[in-house]
Amino acid sequence: MWLINQMSEVTKLLEDYTNGNREVLDELLPLVYNELRRLAHSYLKSERQDLTLQTTALVHEAYLKLIDQHSVDFRNRAQFFALSATAMRRILLDNARRHTAEKRGSGEKVFLEDIGEISIKANEKLIELDLALQELEDFDAKQAKIIELRYFGGLTIEETAEILMISPASVKREWTLARAWLYEKVSDK
Repeated sequence: MWLINQMSEVTKLLEDYTNGNREVLDELLPLVYNELRRLAHSYLKSERQDLTLQTTALVHEAYLKLIDQHSVDFRNRAQFFALSATAMRRILLDNARRHTAEKRGSGEKVFLEDIGEISIKANEKLIELDLALQELEDFDAKQAKIIELRYFGGLTIEETAEILMISPASVKREWTLARAWLYEKVSDK
């Protein structure tokens, strides 16, 4: 019951924020912080080992990006976390691009044994995945959104269905198709 009350409170605070009440941010952060940390941690555990961005920094940067937007209409808790996941993904992608450009442009020779090469390959995989997602979005925007919400946002089938206003069965079907399509696009051949 406590969790349901907390979820309702988050939705109410998001509605108040959307309606112009910026003071609710002080109440909102403690309610969403642990979930944002869990989300950030799941992103970072699959990142390269030399990444300097920490879980807390990723949470804060994503949260600041979200609340700094004036045109966002937060409908509910699930949408807020979906947008948080998108913000985190973009932060990590920008970081990966910047890191890859620095390594490539440094003039240093990079040997196979060098951990930097592994970092570049991990960054390139992240960039490759993002490009594949962009291609999927051009082909099927709904499937791309489902991947973003489920994989990057950590949302359940039901939460994803609620945000997209489609049935859970449709989400399951599209999720399966989209994952197969992405696997084919980014797998080593």
